Amino acid sequence: MNMELGLLILRLVLGLSFIAHGAQKLFGWFGGYGPKGTGGWMESIGIKPGVTMAVLAGLMEFVGGLLFASGFLTILGAALIILAMLGAIVKVHGKNGYWATANGYEFNLLIIAVALAVALMGAGAYSLDAVIFN
Repeated sequence: MNMELGLLILRLVLGLSFIAHGAQKLFGWFGGYGPKGTGGWMESIGIKPGVTMAVLAGLMEFVGGLLFASGFLTILGAALIILAMLGAIVKVHGKNGYWATANGYEFNLLIIAVALAVALMGAGAYSLDAVIFN
């Protein structure tokens, strides 16, 4: 019971956060800049074509977060979140070292670890995966 509740909390917090991050890129919600604004920033750091890449990043975050939070196809949701974070490390944070205080990859790695751990353990009893596939 405690493990099941713990998995639900992890999935909801990480998944809902990623839904919101994706919505920032895709729709400009929650203080985001939408595809054009995010795409402009991406172009400024050498990620081209910026708008297309912003939409792809937003879709990975939004869909990955939705799958992860609901516990439906959780492994796919985790994979999308992990890919988004690996992209952030490679293109933005990796060159700055480990620590988040220096804009490093510390936080991205933490997110990867949580997503991977949940994917390896399974979504838990309070998930659509449990309802559909058991």
